[in-house]
Amino acid sequence: MIVTKLTQRLGISVPVVQGGMQWVGLPKLVAAVSNAGGLGILTALTQPSPDALREAIKKTKSMTNKPFGVNLTLLPAIVPPDYEGYAKAAVAEGVRIFETAGNNPGKLIAYFKSQNCVVIHKCTTIRHAKSAAKLGVDFLSIDGFECAGHPGEEDIPNLVLLARAAQELDIPYIASGGFADGRGLAAALSLGAEGVNMGTRFMATEEAEIHENIKRKIIESKEQDTIHIFRTLKNTSRVFKNKVSMEVVRMEKRPQGAKFEEIRDLVAGARGRLVYENGDPDYGIWSASIVMGLIYDAPSCKVLLERIEKEAEEVIGRMNKLVVQKAKL
Repeated sequence: MIVTKLTQRLGISVPVVQGGMQWVGLPKLVAAVSNAGGLGILTALTQPSPDALREAIKKTKSMTNKPFGVNLTLLPAIVPPDYEGYAKAAVAEGVRIFETAGNNPGKLIAYFKSQNCVVIHKCTTIRHAKSAAKLGVDFLSIDGFECAGHPGEEDIPNLVLLARAAQELDIPYIASGGFADGRGLAAALSLGAEGVNMGTRFMATEEAEIHENIKRKIIESKEQDTIHIFRTLKNTSRVFKNKVSMEVVRMEKRPQGAKFEEIRDLVAGARGRLVYENGDPDYGIWSASIVMGLIYDAPSCKVLLERIEKEAEEVIGRMNKLVVQKAKL
């Protein structure tokens, strides 16, 4: 058993968090991760309203008595979601662990801390991590360039980013982006992290409520099968490389570039959601990490976390044997 500040604080047995994923962080998956010893996280904005989130929390509670959390990601929007309403709904239903991400989370974090909640804030730079630490978060989720979704604009991979976190941060952190197995967990721990956050890896599990074709596509894909969109808009996002995302990049690379209005229909969230429902990987934009290159099956969350824990323990054991006492002269 691996014991870290993360497992101790959250009351979990495996230092693995299933990060928030739009359209994927649903009760069945969340409960399965938590029942397997990790921390499952519901994605608040996957639900159409705060009341719907309350029902999702109740459903999750009916399937697990283990700790789980709720993700709230603040993103630019013409009409922002009711973030405060979602936050208050989750707290009212007894949730006390939150994953936050995005811009200007101070108000949300202050509210959660006033309700004695544990807050894990995701960020892609040490600069932003320090700012979040000042806001009173309990853990930072350091999101490297390998991640699915938004890696920021500085392109720093986890081997350097996590080592920088060890140098600079005074509060505990977990590693996010590029993790799928026990080797990765052991590596993250060696770089100072208290655990790992996984997204794409959990998409390829029995309990993930996405189309089997998409799970199969993840398993068949390699680390080369993602692409960055929105580079020219300074809102970079790593997504699966398909016909739609390649068209977006083609438009961005034109001499005149691409305005968001020109690509809006291609990148519409509704199209991305339908990918998970109709099983057509080319239908819309969907997030995926280069960690696909490490995924070769779609087990249950229980089998996956047991395997990760066993692999990590074996790696740590082998590393311990590398340390020998110098002979005394």
